[in-house]
Amino acid sequence: MMRKRSKTGLGIAAGIGIGTAIGVATDNIALWLSVGIALGAAIGSRIKTRQQ
Repeated sequence: MMRKRSKTGLGIAAGIGIGTAIGVATDNIALWLSVGIALGAAIGSRIKTRQQ
């Protein structure tokens, strides 16, 4: 049986990936990782509320 995936979790995962990439490029991983997580959570939450 397939479980329904969390949109917030997918947003956070995408934010971590993007934040890490930008952080490595700008040599400031701590800043961009946290910004990526925050934006990913916000986008995932926004997608979840639009679908309801």
